[in-house]
Amino acid sequence: MDDRLKDFDNRMTKTLKNLSEEFQSIRAGRANPHILDKLRVDYYGAETPLQQVANVTVSDARTLQIQPWEVTLLKEIEKAIELSDIGINPINDGKVIRLSFPVLTEERRKELAKDIKKRGEEAKVAVRNIRRDGNDSIKKLKGEDVSEDEIKDLTDELQKITDSYIKKVDDAVDAKSKEVMTI
Repeated sequence: MDDRLKDFDNRMTKTLKNLSEEFQSIRAGRANPHILDKLRVDYYGAETPLQQVANVTVSDARTLQIQPWEVTLLKEIEKAIELSDIGINPINDGKVIRLSFPVLTEERRKELAKDIKKRGEEAKVAVRNIRRDGNDSIKKLKGEDVSEDEIKDLTDELQKITDSYIKKVDDAVDAKSKEVMTI
């Protein structure tokens, strides 16, 4: 790969990484601790990630258990979960908080599959925008001792890189959709 294209490749890699992080936060009917990754808890006045104030474990296929380092945080964690868009009511027994994931209905699975597809399309748009930026910077090389053939080769190589990332996005969307639609 040409050094002039590495920056655009790195940006596309970050787009793909961001998409997979978004997919981790989508619950597919099974308990997944990553659903809580973006959750912040008020810890002595500072917004702190849940993983830094509590231990999150999967106790069975449909239940997450959250055990805070300090019992006084139970109410704060419970409040943070209720205010989030997770859509699960926490069960506080005074020592730990449990999140029970209900079985997803067929209708909800289809909604999630649509959302996954939408996020995939947004990622593909981001990849194409990066390609456009790359093509613009390649065109600017015209007056800098770069031949027309080199410009065409760079453009073709950038298109191949873009196509590979579009395929990776499609594969990620297909895999996550299949996971959501599987009971």
